Amino acid sequence: MDDVDRKLLTLLQEDAAQAYAALGKAVGLSAGAAHERVRKLRESGVIRRTTVEVDPAAVGSGVLAFVMVDSSAWMGDSGERFAAIPELQEAHVIAGSASVLVKVRTGTTEQLQDVLRRLYEIEGVSGTQAIVALETFFERAVPTGG
Repeated sequence: MDDVDRKLLTLLQEDAAQAYAALGKAVGLSAGAAHERVRKLRESGVIRRTTVEVDPAAVGSGVLAFVMVDSSAWMGDSGERFAAIPELQEAHVIAGSASVLVKVRTGTTEQLQDVLRRLYEIEGVSGTQAIVALETFFERAVPTGG
């Protein structure tokens, strides 16, 4: 991966719907060459997927919480159980006092409470600590080094 690939990744994270002609112009390539570079980035797994960023509040998911999940057993094999809860946007096995950190989006605090109940149904979960975000200053794309 070179500086041109990194610049393409940065541009695509800003707006994945950009035309290859615009991408090429921004990095000094033809549209065809830009398309080929992006294709190779997809095939190699650098670009995992192309998606649309949705405003959570606009679709009824304005409550954001981060939940630290305590456990009585190793949780590293429980990914599918966490993924089965649709309100969880991310789940990470972590080091520290908790075993798993999850990012949750719901419409209400009552729905958040229901998610916490469902977390307790996962074998090995022994506790949770939820932190509700009041405001998000910013969220960043993955840095590409470019």
